[in-house]
Amino acid sequence: MPSTADRLTTLIVDNFDLDEQPNFDASFSDLDISSVDAIAFFKLVNSEFGLGLEANDCEQFETLNDLLRFIDSQAG
Repeated sequence: MPSTADRLTTLIVDNFDLDEQPNFDASFSDLDISSVDAIAFFKLVNSEFGLGLEANDCEQFETLNDLLRFIDSQAG
């Protein structure tokens, strides 16, 4: 089974026009993802990982690593 990081990478690569693999240490603003796209991304994350994140919950994640750690903490 793919890791959480692999699954997040797939979501990003499939939904955003990035020239390279995402940097999990970069802030979301550094990834050049608009706020509208970020909300759409978090909806995809909710669907992929069975989460119930609301739009305002997204503000707690400054980097993909923050999101990754959160998702992993919710597993099990």
